[in-house]
Amino acid sequence: MLFLVAALLLFGVVLGTVAHAPFAFTLVAGVVIAAWLGIFALRERHGRRRSSAH
Repeated sequence: MLFLVAALLLFGVVLGTVAHAPFAFTLVAGVVIAAWLGIFALRERHGRRRSSAH
């Protein structure tokens, strides 16, 4: 339960920060995060295929 409260508090702080940031900055940050997550997902998928073939 404490983890949930901490996560919601952090979520509120992040959303509050984004609400005060310029839209262009928010858009660029979102694209960078999405690209990083996509690259991470591709590397994980590729790594799991390679290790399962052994």
